[in-house]
Amino acid sequence: MNAAPHTFPPRPIRGVRARFVHQAGCPSDFADVTVDFEPWEDGFVFEIDPGATVVNDPGPPEPAAYHAALASGMREELAESAGGGGLVVAVAAVLQRIVVHDVDSHA
Repeated sequence: MNAAPHTFPPRPIRGVRARFVHQAGCPSDFADVTVDFEPWEDGFVFEIDPGATVVNDPGPPEPAAYHAALASGMREELAESAGGGGLVVAVAAVLQRIVVHDVDSHA
């Protein structure tokens, strides 16, 4: 008997903050984002909340590159987590906040 697959997320998960700060010289690496995960159709979709906060907004084109890199990384991690384990990804990841460091943030 096969168990029914689980979906991610099973319910809304809001306000998930992820920070990556790696000081190894200059420039270093810095990322700080807050994302909501909402149940959705099968698959992964990345959205930016119209009221999303951008702290230290450098202006175009950098935020678009950061958003694309964030979406790609989340897609890869979710695919790896789901891989063959009976987990079905059905999520809308909604960016709520991003903090940009003038030197250390990059895609």
